[in-house]
Amino acid sequence: MATQTLDKLKARFGELAWTYSENAASGNRRIVVPADQLAAYLEYLKVECGFDLLVDVTCVDYLHYRGAKDRFGLVYCLANTISGERLIVRCFLNEPDLTVRSAVPLWEGANWMEREVYDMFGIMFEGHPDLRRILLPDEFAGFPLRKDYPLRGRGERHNFERITREKS
Repeated sequence: MATQTLDKLKARFGELAWTYSENAASGNRRIVVPADQLAAYLEYLKVECGFDLLVDVTCVDYLHYRGAKDRFGLVYCLANTISGERLIVRCFLNEPDLTVRSAVPLWEGANWMEREVYDMFGIMFEGHPDLRRILLPDEFAGFPLRKDYPLRGRGERHNFERITREKS
């Protein structure tokens, strides 16, 4: 990460509240921030550090992952379109509190990305303008990308209409 961005983060949030790491092989630069301060970090990175593009929002379920202390890792991939700098911002969440503030007020593109994370993992985004399922039907029960979701599903396939192509 550009030293300037690191210095700005240290000045604004101190050095103890977040961690920084860099993968030399891939060049990925990451910060891990407290979940309750995620919105403040994202806003600061956009407004003061120039990360004007939200590339992706996703989630990782660390259930049964050796050495993991937290269940879910929420991941925001940001880019500065002027400098080309990229940054991965992560925070960790545990049940029962799976709620963070929505990033939609900062990046309108977060709308569908957050809906997908909600739909697949059950992470709630407070203040989201339309938090509902985006990939699965509304009546679908559960979150299929969680590691504790059964591999063969919960028998829900019989609840959905079968669509076939009529032969002419």
